[in-house]
Amino acid sequence: MGLRVNDQIEIEDWELTEQFVRSSGPGGQNVNKVSTAVELRFEAERSPNLPSPVKNRLRRLAGRRWTAEGALVIFVQDTRSQARNREIARERLAELVRKATERPKKRIPTRPTLGSKKRRLEAKKARGEVKALRGKVDRD
Repeated sequence: MGLRVNDQIEIEDWELTEQFVRSSGPGGQNVNKVSTAVELRFEAERSPNLPSPVKNRLRRLAGRRWTAEGALVIFVQDTRSQARNREIARERLAELVRKATERPKKRIPTRPTLGSKKRRLEAKKARGEVKALRGKVDRD
């Protein structure tokens, strides 16, 4: 079955492990009894389906969700339904991988125009004059 991210990338079932735990916060008996929160673990570092530049971008995007072993952990406890939380976790993983597939645009350094430099200096000069006129009152 797997998790389809886009036309090129599909995450196999063996790369994903799900663990269900009890959610925190309010919810009374339900929250104390039912394990609705889901922890989705994706072994990203070992995944044969991700090209290495995508893995690198994914690591940067994941931040604290990236473990030392190179796994991506997504924790969802949004709803009271285990099935819905599971869907949300899978959607978030797919979205994250989708974002990682996009190559960031290379920044082309530009230089300020002569006009903008002159305007900046004029504004600085004017501001300096305004400040110079403050204070210093002579009582002659």
